[in-house]
Amino acid sequence: MDSYDFHLKQSPYSDPGAVPAELPADPRELAALVRNLLIHREEGGHFGYAMPEERRHEDAEARYVSAILRILRERRPAPLTEHRELGERFAGTCRDFALLMCAFLRATGTPARVRCGFATYFEDGTSPVTHGDHWVTEYRLPDGSWRLADAQVADGAHDVPFDPLDVPRDQFLVAGAAWRACRAGDADPYAFGIPLPTGTLQGLWFVRCNVVRDLAALGGVEVLPWDAWGLAAKDEPEVTADEFALLDEVAAATAAEAVSPEEIRRLYADPRLTVPAEITSYTTYLGVRQVRLPESLRG
Repeated sequence: MDSYDFHLKQSPYSDPGAVPAELPADPRELAALVRNLLIHREEGGHFGYAMPEERRHEDAEARYVSAILRILRERRPAPLTEHRELGERFAGTCRDFALLMCAFLRATGTPARVRCGFATYFEDGTSPVTHGDHWVTEYRLPDGSWRLADAQVADGAHDVPFDPLDVPRDQFLVAGAAWRACRAGDADPYAFGIPLPTGTLQGLWFVRCNVVRDLAALGGVEVLPWDAWGLAAKDEPEVTADEFALLDEVAAATAAEAVSPEEIRRLYADPRLTVPAEITSYTTYLGVRQVRLPESLRG
């Protein structure tokens, strides 16, 4: 399977089931559609919307696009292309915007993949974290090049100084690029992380977790942002020199635009990186959970 076919194939996570007949094929229209279907669970204040706490805490625990679409249809049984009020949308995270966009692109014939990394364009200057934990979609143009798309900022939802369908790579760093910059001393690891209601998570350990998650996503295992296993679950003092070398290798392979599916499969096969049968999910609002995954969802 070449790169084109590999990234055109739905993963168990992105598979929408029956492809909605009303989906447009244009990536820009798809990004606007995703923005109409989802609201980030922390965006309520941005839009002047009082989000129910139950939705804010629970929607984003949905792992699969099929579950997201089911919830959307339960809230409003209408064509996905019709305008939805904020209360009719799925309250997810950046990962859900990225995954749904990826699913729609694949379903309409555009190769795509989910990327985990760090964005600079949500920071307001009040936090030491200048590169915030974020997920976007990477899609392939007809000429074979790849672009980053951020459906969360599409359709004017956020004021950003770039085209949401062509996010500059210095505005969003894939996790491998962030890791390499930190390891080379070109970036401060404590500039990377996420401010949460329970405290700020930041540092090289956080970048490491995203390197592992990004590799999994490239392999078609688009986990939740708070899932951890293997090298994403180790305490920093326990990471060995051999494991740092492995992470360097993963970062080099995933930071390049020309990502090789064969190389991704080779690296992902290492048991320290493969998503296992049971993972730990450090949910923001619902506590720490042990989650057992079916074999089909481990890549």
